Amino acid sequence: MDIVKIIIFVMLLLILLALGSGLYYLMKDRGQSNRTVKALAWRVILSFVLFLILLLAFATGIINPGG
Repeated sequence: MDIVKIIIFVMLLLILLALGSGLYYLMKDRGQSNRTVKALAWRVILSFVLFLILLLAFATGIINPGG
């Protein structure tokens, strides 16, 4: 169960990192490249993967809501 918490925490950190890099590229490139779009696309993909992990952990009983 602790490994699931670690995976969730790492995924959240990766999502924040992708969001931060999107902001950085937005400010640095001023719309001249597509690095912002790529960074935000990674954030969406990572969020979807995290959702699937949470759904799978809930369905298998590894995690319980509220407990």
